[in-house]
Amino acid sequence: MSSSLLHPPSQLSPAVALRHSRQAPIILGKSTGAISTSFFQSLLSAPETPELWTTYENLLLSCLRTEDDESAHQCLERLVNRFGNDNERIMALKGLLKEADADDAATLNVILKEYEQILQENPTNIPIMKRRVALLRSIGRISESVSALISLLDISPTDAEAWGELADLYFSEGLYPQAIFALEEVLILQPNAWNIHARLGEVLFIAAKSTGNASQLAEALKRFSRSIELCDDYLRGYYGLKLTTRQLLSDSQKVLSNKNESVGFAVPDSATLSKLDELATEKLAEIVRRSSAGEKGWQGYDEAEIKATRELLENNSSAIVR
Repeated sequence: MSSSLLHPPSQLSPAVALRHSRQAPIILGKSTGAISTSFFQSLLSAPETPELWTTYENLLLSCLRTEDDESAHQCLERLVNRFGNDNERIMALKGLLKEADADDAATLNVILKEYEQILQENPTNIPIMKRRVALLRSIGRISESVSALISLLDISPTDAEAWGELADLYFSEGLYPQAIFALEEVLILQPNAWNIHARLGEVLFIAAKSTGNASQLAEALKRFSRSIELCDDYLRGYYGLKLTTRQLLSDSQKVLSNKNESVGFAVPDSATLSKLDELATEKLAEIVRRSSAGEKGWQGYDEAEIKATRELLENNSSAIVR
């Protein structure tokens, strides 16, 4: 059994999810999925472990991603047999399968009402609250999705996943200050999450581009730097560092103004910025070269990100030649 079936499926590439889905008949065929109440039968059957049920849940989600609904329903049936219909996580998985099976907006609205009915009976059912948020967003009711997330965070303020989703919703609506605040909340809960540092840097960079706020560029520089400090091979961190240093070097007047007025993180001088730009360029080139060559330990990067990085480096080379 693949060890990646024990990882959250959202972190798996489409190729890995497809491989899991193709393995589903073999994995499901190894056991009947029935829970024996007989002492002797339980001794002879495959041992029940937490990993088994994690595998079924992640296999279910991978099968949904590849539209293998039959295997997904088999996984759900085994989880229901073990944990029952009243388990909150099982209720959310059942709702997810209903959403996947829905053919039109009317059916999705019926499922949404079912979620609301469940929440009337148990307002603190977190898995169902999250499914309702996801469904509202998928049908374009963004403001309601934001309100639902805020209600969830009132109940569970330490839910980093919910803060991250809220940040993404705010960002999608162009509400950059709110998105920045939500991402900062994630970092309070997970201070060493290098991907969140980089994501915050991206939002700050985009916000600075839209408002011309040099202090936000300075903060973006700090976040990208922290990201690659925590993860030396994180492509998005180096990509953001490259963009930010290039932007700061191209606008020296704003850099100087920020250094004179800043009471927080000040932008480094031009010499330091140039060195950071060179560092980012060298590392990005190394990642592209070694990943494209399929070297061991350099695989797993997103192909679209590698392509974007290659284009960034080519544009940078063209600018230097000119």
